[in-house]
Amino acid sequence: MIRVIFTVQNSIVTGYEISGHSDFSEQGSDIVCAAVSSAAYMAANTITDVQQLDCFVTVNDGFMQLKLSANEAEKAQIVLNGLLLHLSALSEQYTDFIDLKISEV
Repeated sequence: MIRVIFTVQNSIVTGYEISGHSDFSEQGSDIVCAAVSSAAYMAANTITDVQQLDCFVTVNDGFMQLKLSANEAEKAQIVLNGLLLHLSALSEQYTDFIDLKISEV
């Protein structure tokens, strides 16, 4: 199962962590994993390369984490809220394969 945790501070999304594999299908043809990975990479690339915001990003096999300071997070809200909306819809469609949580700090 893919686990997604969005971190929210004072109603502002400050980052996300995605871990695991969906096991929806075999590697290379897993549409759930591809959808989540593609959206997560697009968000991270938009924040780091297009907006050029200062953030902490870690990527390993089956793991991605992106963290922003509160100040930088405010500038990335459109991207982060778009990712949250997209992954929420996917988690509703694929309930056995994606677990999404919001962590208030």
